[in-house]
Amino acid sequence: MASSSIAQCEIYFGYLALDAYHSQLSKLLTNRTVTMLKQPPISLQPLGVIRTPYQQKFAIPRQPNLVDAAYGEVVFSDTFNDPNMLRGIEQFSHLWLLFQFHKTAEQGWSPMVRPPRLGGNKKQGVLATRSTFRPNSIGMSVVQYHKVEHKNGQLSLHVKGVDLLDGTPIIDIKPYVPWADNIPQAMGGFAAQPPPTMAVYFESQCAEQLAYWQSRYPMLSKLIEQVLAQDPRPAYKAKQESDAQYGMSLYDLNIRWRVSGQANYVTSIVQHAPDKEEL
Repeated sequence: MASSSIAQCEIYFGYLALDAYHSQLSKLLTNRTVTMLKQPPISLQPLGVIRTPYQQKFAIPRQPNLVDAAYGEVVFSDTFNDPNMLRGIEQFSHLWLLFQFHKTAEQGWSPMVRPPRLGGNKKQGVLATRSTFRPNSIGMSVVQYHKVEHKNGQLSLHVKGVDLLDGTPIIDIKPYVPWADNIPQAMGGFAAQPPPTMAVYFESQCAEQLAYWQSRYPMLSKLIEQVLAQDPRPAYKAKQESDAQYGMSLYDLNIRWRVSGQANYVTSIVQHAPDKEEL
């Protein structure tokens, strides 16, 4: 009996000691976490900016590679204008671009947003979406590698399938590695399937305009078709069947079109009037 009591006491005090250890460990980890959360702000210096056809947020594809006729050129700043940075990058067919949503960063972020894929009415947590109004305003896109150019001392990286506004700051570039980055069994939540596309037609009165501007922008026809096929209208507009007129800016051009049923009809392609600062 005595030995049994002693054993029970040893077990009891052992549990007390273990509880005390876990308590001390929990406090230590909590203190370390608090210290980590008090880290100073992170300062990032963009590698450069990307030049793209998209001059305004409206009509930019909502995901990369939906418009492979959209070419972009990452122009590196003086600090990173070193061709050695891109040595070997031609081995990869696709690249990750990390960037800043610079046009919406000053507007702040919201914990809840309305994703277009949910019709623009239902709210979702911002970190469960790809909204531009997010903490730190950082985005990421997979694009196709095209070529590296080093001309007159300026380094640039040409890519295609971009979904970025012209002038977007590029924070980092990484190779896309298929065996690690492609996860076939991944679940896509409310965006599990690609959105439906719309038919696109060029009306007869803009055929001459298209032919003229195509000589300057060889991919223009395909670019317009692919952009409009994605139905760039706001989600609530997509449910309205009317002959409403819309416009978008690609390069220095104003593209006008009308919607009828499930089709887009391009009505005019004209050059934007120059800004007063350019006169």
